[in-house]
Amino acid sequence: MQLRQWQQNTAAGLAAVSDDPIQEARLMLCRVLECSNSYLYSYPDKSLTPAQLAQLAELLKRRMQGEPLAYIFGSWHFFGLELAVAPCTLIPRPDTEILVEQALSLALPAGSQVLDLGTGTGAIALALAKHRPDWQVTAVDLNLDAVALAKHNAAKLHLTNVTVQQSSWFSTLAAQQFSLIVSNPPYIEPADPHLQALAFEPLSALVAADNGLADLKHIITAAPAFLLPGGWLWLEHGYNQAEAVQALLAAKGYSQIQSKKDYGQQWRISGGQFI
Repeated sequence: MQLRQWQQNTAAGLAAVSDDPIQEARLMLCRVLECSNSYLYSYPDKSLTPAQLAQLAELLKRRMQGEPLAYIFGSWHFFGLELAVAPCTLIPRPDTEILVEQALSLALPAGSQVLDLGTGTGAIALALAKHRPDWQVTAVDLNLDAVALAKHNAAKLHLTNVTVQQSSWFSTLAAQQFSLIVSNPPYIEPADPHLQALAFEPLSALVAADNGLADLKHIITAAPAFLLPGGWLWLEHGYNQAEAVQALLAAKGYSQIQSKKDYGQQWRISGGQFI
């Protein structure tokens, strides 16, 4: 079977489980052939070997059962980094990259201490550490498996300006203070229908009480004790939560409060400065 034919046939079947079946079919081909996307365009008539077809069939079987490609592959890309992923953590998503971009746009001094709460794979913390080698980044997560995974990713990327530790939000950070705190906490309501499409990902990293605002409220309330004067707090949240998060920030005395949209033009992050 030719590359073009396999891609067309597979994309048609993946439409039942994927929002972008053509891209997912290409990703499977690139994975098995160990090639770039451009190779598929350059050699669409190349024939697949029986061994390659067998590997592709196994990938497709798992994907058709609903398992995300990131878990099937065991790795995923985020902000130019390839990260190991596992079912103990959320899959890093492009929507979260806007949080990294916003953090990197801040004029923090060299040597700044930065905190990532609920780090998961380490995606946010590692992207910041990679692009700001003069920052010292602390990443925490309650899940020990996630902590081990984030440490693995940090070591694989040879990043020495990031430390990863277990903590329930701020619980093990004592009197430490930071110039910037970032987080992508759970913010989905327990009854949200979108959860059906996230069945393979850990519920504890997705769902929060109080209409999805419980963890956001806790972080906003506790963060001032861990922020240096003039320090920033930036949070990812649901597309319909920007107004509520801004109100929570204002109630706790933050200034310079603002929200920004993700690449899909949905309100995705909000933040403020604590003077």
